[in-house]
Amino acid sequence: MKELRIRVLAGVFVVAGVLSWAGARLWNSVGTLPSVPLAAPIVLALIAVVLLATALSLRARLKAQRERQPDAKGVDPMMAARAVVFGQASALVAALVAGMYGGTGVFLLESLDIPARRDQAIYAGFSVLAGIGVIAAAIFLERVCKLPDDDEHEGTGAAPTV
Repeated sequence: MKELRIRVLAGVFVVAGVLSWAGARLWNSVGTLPSVPLAAPIVLALIAVVLLATALSLRARLKAQRERQPDAKGVDPMMAARAVVFGQASALVAALVAGMYGGTGVFLLESLDIPARRDQAIYAGFSVLAGIGVIAAAIFLERVCKLPDDDEHEGTGAAPTV
């Protein structure tokens, strides 16, 4: 399984941001701008919390297993692989969504004197922060599930993760 690449996530974020900014400018010239939902940062933050909780749980179980504690629960490799895939997918979607809301937020910075637009810019900013939280939690989860002998494969792009 390939590791998440920060460059890919940053590229998705930037491309989505630029397209969203351009789309917001176009949409605003035609009519009203669609709103940034209040639920966007909340949902992204919940995903980040789930990923972080999963990573911390797996890390504790792996540590107990390595130390050969008598009551240690083992970690099923398929469950760890599924968690990593969920984290990677979440990070990609979060980069896309955060880029979208980031581009919209940058557009909204032009009209902060209008209270409704100011609120939308705040929601967009929190969405970007929550998206970055999802990405950070996904990368942490991936690092937790990385096999110890993967260090020799560093840089090849083909390091298996379990």
